[in-house]
Amino acid sequence: MKTTLFGSVVFLFLISCSQKQGIEAFWPAEKAPERIAGKVIADFFTRGDFWIYQTNEFYSIHYAEACAAMGIARMAGLLNDRATLEKLSERYRRVLTDSLPITGNHVDANVYGILPLELYRQTGEEPFREQGIALADEQWENPLPNGLTRQTRFWIDDIWMIGSLQTQAYRVTGNPVYIERAALELAAYVEKLQQANGLFFHGPEAPLFWGRGNGWVAAGLAEVLSELPEQNEHYPTLKNAYKKMMDALLAYQAENGMWLQLIDHKEAWEETSSTAMFGYALSLGVQSHILEGKQYQKAIQKAWLALVPYLNDEGKITEVCVGTGQQNNVGYYLDRPRVTGDFHGQAPLLWFAWSLLKE
Repeated sequence: MKTTLFGSVVFLFLISCSQKQGIEAFWPAEKAPERIAGKVIADFFTRGDFWIYQTNEFYSIHYAEACAAMGIARMAGLLNDRATLEKLSERYRRVLTDSLPITGNHVDANVYGILPLELYRQTGEEPFREQGIALADEQWENPLPNGLTRQTRFWIDDIWMIGSLQTQAYRVTGNPVYIERAALELAAYVEKLQQANGLFFHGPEAPLFWGRGNGWVAAGLAEVLSELPEQNEHYPTLKNAYKKMMDALLAYQAENGMWLQLIDHKEAWEETSSTAMFGYALSLGVQSHILEGKQYQKAIQKAWLALVPYLNDEGKITEVCVGTGQQNNVGYYLDRPRVTGDFHGQAPLLWFAWSLLKE
């Protein structure tokens, strides 16, 4: 009996419990979101110069770096960590002072704007606001006759790339034109790309349910719905699409809490960036009361507890799929290289951690 009681006391000591907006979370101390985020943030500041994304069409700091840095800004703001915010701001002030260009009016370039807008939200530095709003407005220069941005290409990634930027601009300005743009765009993407089972094909040339591609969708829908007024004409469409997708993800979540490189292929490997994105999307949905029920809370808890062991001692997440183009070939996806510490994985891990701590 003494051994049992001692074990129970130790177990309770190691468990931290918090209740945030309906999410009841029980984390072993070594898997606490704040601690994990701290390791990822420390690793970020060991990196060298900017990750530059350059093609024949555009030049920019890579969107994955911007996503990771936005996650750091959010977490530092939540924890009132002014030292980290200043260190982060100092890094990205160089984009302005050294006149590093964001060129090409391309969906993968303009999304950089989510970072300066978040830095403005946390620091109040006007140059960050100006840069972010300029990129959000450029996204809608000379729109298509149907009102969509000319950056529209109906790749599932764009649901985040467009939706998150316009939502950030709405958060900063309060101008409804930005959230209305996001809703219009996402409604068009949902109508064209969502499948009967609730998931999204990677693209027209790839009728397969790639994990991280669907992660961009899930995160983008959750991000927009977290701000979209219920009175918006597109709200029912986006809410229904989001709930349908979240329920599909519950059905495909592995028993240990992970999701797979190809979501519906049991022979696929467990992939971390998609798992973090799905956990983040579910978490935002529970907090906004769009998702109600213990099954969502359970899925979130399982995902976090399964994901954290993939973080190595250096603060780098393992088993991240490399950037992946579209192919109608199952083997192509199953054989994709797996990398460690890539910002495609670091970023959503930070988002997920933040979502578990926010009020």
